[in-house]
Amino acid sequence: MNFKQKFSDFLKTVFPETKFELVLFLFFLTAYGILGTSIALNYRIIFDDRIPWDAYFSFDNRAIVMTGGGYERHPLANYFFDWLREFAYLFSGGRKDDVFRLVLAWCSNIAISLSLVQLYKYLKNIINLPKKISLLILFFFSFFTTPILLSFTPETYTYTLLFLVLFNYYAALKLRKEEKIPATALALTGIAIGGLTITNIVKVYIPLLFEKQVFRNWKKFGNLVLRVLISVSVFLLLFFYRLDFKVLNLLNKSTQQYEKFSTHKVTPIWDMIVSWFFGGNMLFTSFTLRDYHNKKGFEFKALFMETYSSVLPYLFVAVILSLVIWSYAKNFRNKFVQILMISFLVDILIHTVLKFGLHTSYIYGGHFIFIVPLMIGWLFFSYKDSPKTLSSLYVIISISFFYLAITNVFRMVEFFNFLEKYYR
Repeated sequence: MNFKQKFSDFLKTVFPETKFELVLFLFFLTAYGILGTSIALNYRIIFDDRIPWDAYFSFDNRAIVMTGGGYERHPLANYFFDWLREFAYLFSGGRKDDVFRLVLAWCSNIAISLSLVQLYKYLKNIINLPKKISLLILFFFSFFTTPILLSFTPETYTYTLLFLVLFNYYAALKLRKEEKIPATALALTGIAIGGLTITNIVKVYIPLLFEKQVFRNWKKFGNLVLRVLISVSVFLLLFFYRLDFKVLNLLNKSTQQYEKFSTHKVTPIWDMIVSWFFGGNMLFTSFTLRDYHNKKGFEFKALFMETYSSVLPYLFVAVILSLVIWSYAKNFRNKFVQILMISFLVDILIHTVLKFGLHTSYIYGGHFIFIVPLMIGWLFFSYKDSPKTLSSLYVIISISFFYLAITNVFRMVEFFNFLEKYYR
């Protein structure tokens, strides 16, 4: 295959390939664009040079845009956000004004809209779902907390969501054709995904475990090991170059970060897991205000999520998680499902077992929440020959969608009230 063909295939994989996919992309771009444009032009919360972190839901907008975040968690993010910041400066004339915020918001909007197109491609081309079901699942996901917030938020999670959905779709295409994932692709995705958040790099190598006869053929297994070594070596070389090869600094900083973000809160652990890790990335909770300062004398109001306060949200989370578990049990022998769930289990281990960032785990959805609609898609697929079960699933998702949309729109109105009062 020549370079021209490879480049053509790359474009078809990453961007809308059909007219219908283009329509979907433009629809989400418009819908999220209206939201992001309104926030960027009328309020300063997307980027305020005086507020480095935590203005809303613990996002670190300014810190991420200006530095890429801490190297111990976001090892190569500084390069990515240096480019993004300079791109925004081109339009704002070097000023950090409303135009600067608008460019940042629209870059996030494009990333999330492309993520949704990738999700649709997976549902259509990998799971082979009918268009009606694919669109129901896609629009259901589009109202999740995570894509709504990330559609205007310049953060690592925004682009991680895009890269992870894209990689899962790309890896599924390769596995379906019984082709191996090239070392070049592994190196690039390792840099993109692991470079933005280091713990995600392990997800790049999960699909390799399911390549054909990789554990039955020593030559294929050796080739797998070689590809992983090349990918990891490239990543580490770039990472250590950023650190000036001072590895001990990384170990000390990582320990400090773990202790800082794993401190137990008053809230029961089970409720943090349900309300924030699982639920908060799908369905908004109620909000609470806190007084913050930037350690230089500037005080500001910050918005955070409370745990759920009524039965319905817990019931919603229970229903959706039950569908995911049901799908996993029903499709346990499906390698594509195993890839998704092993990836999901990585985040469950980090945040619910090790408790890293559990008290603000509603911001981490870009790392894993896309697994939910994909697993629901596989559940629909497993009952493709059972009309009654399909109809029941369709009704369950439709009712859940209605409740999700009403609740999240209501909470976004509250969010705008917060902006109007404190961030004009």
